[in-house]
Amino acid sequence: MKTISMLLFIVVLVISQQAFAAEKVDTSPAPVKIVKVFPYLKIDRPIVVTHAGDGSDRLFIASQKGKVYVVPNTPEDEDLEEGKLFLDISDRVTYNDKQNEEGLLGLAFHPKFKENGEFFIYYSTPDKPVNTSVISRFRVSGNDPDKALADSEKVLMRVKQPAWNHGGGTVVFGPDGKLYIAFGDGGAGNDVFHNGQNLSSVLGTICRIDVDHKDPGLNYAIPKDNPFLHGKSAEIKTARKEIWAYGLRNPWRIAFDTKTDVLWAGDVGQNIWEEIDIIVKGGNYGWSVREGKHPFGPNGVEPRPHLIEPIWEYDHSVGKSITGGSVYRGKKIPAIQGAYVYGDYVSGKFWALKYDAQNKKVTANHVIESPSIPVMTFGTDQNGEMFLTSSFSEIFMLKSK
Repeated sequence: MKTISMLLFIVVLVISQQAFAAEKVDTSPAPVKIVKVFPYLKIDRPIVVTHAGDGSDRLFIASQKGKVYVVPNTPEDEDLEEGKLFLDISDRVTYNDKQNEEGLLGLAFHPKFKENGEFFIYYSTPDKPVNTSVISRFRVSGNDPDKALADSEKVLMRVKQPAWNHGGGTVVFGPDGKLYIAFGDGGAGNDVFHNGQNLSSVLGTICRIDVDHKDPGLNYAIPKDNPFLHGKSAEIKTARKEIWAYGLRNPWRIAFDTKTDVLWAGDVGQNIWEEIDIIVKGGNYGWSVREGKHPFGPNGVEPRPHLIEPIWEYDHSVGKSITGGSVYRGKKIPAIQGAYVYGDYVSGKFWALKYDAQNKKVTANHVIESPSIPVMTFGTDQNGEMFLTSSFSEIFMLKSK
């Protein structure tokens, strides 16, 4: 009886501590609304909203089916029904509504785009016996800044995908000028291809490459300070040198905080837990022996010093597929300045999370009241104002209430 009483006491104590910790996180609603913009703009499955960083204040909106459009940054314009076709590579992109994690998934403009006209695309292309993820460089036309050259493609990486899901797909330039690429674990379920903890594959990782130089045999260079470039252990000797961080299931999406340079990721869970991670050099985020802050599967483990825990998680009673956003650094919504805005594709819910980096704890996870939206992606304009898209080909914007 004493043993049972002691166990009950421990359970109650743990629950009480968890409840106390939860009370410390402010979950009050944020004074933010999500409004539909570009109400008559027709873009099929808008998967990326971004800008070129060239001061032109244009928005670039990519369709998952292989086209990129350019539009003026006039979201309230009810007369705008079509964007200008900036790039069309639909002839080389794989997309299927029943396997909707492929297609054109990522778009990033070179930090010196204004001078060199270069941008980068992540897309899925048909291959046998499986499809392939391609990361390529393209160039804008020298005569028309609103027109890119589809035949200017230079393939940087080709990565075989064992299944149609978990492709990752974000490409983003860091403050160091290097290109960061998010890859999922190869798909299916339960990490059946064993890529989560496999450093010899880029699947389940975030890679970092130098697109301005070339190493022998590559169309890019591997930065000399990448974490697995040097080392004597057998694991490091066989590691892909492009890897910056690993142990990820399906990072959807990743984004740098433009003020602090911190790299954030939303990693989609499987059985129970969705998670938000702060990505650091050489970090191992635990998949597939961990899901969120919990052991996963028959080989699951308790917390280990070499495994980095997420800064935040939520279970499948809240949402079932996280869509990572970015830290808000615009000027029109002071209430969420510095907050990480994210959503859930399945539940259609949204939040603004505030993180105390010094004390390494979440202080607030404000609810953003909105209609239920199956959010595909977030993006920003050149001023840091935030957009998001839905699988119903709608585009929305965050505004103050």
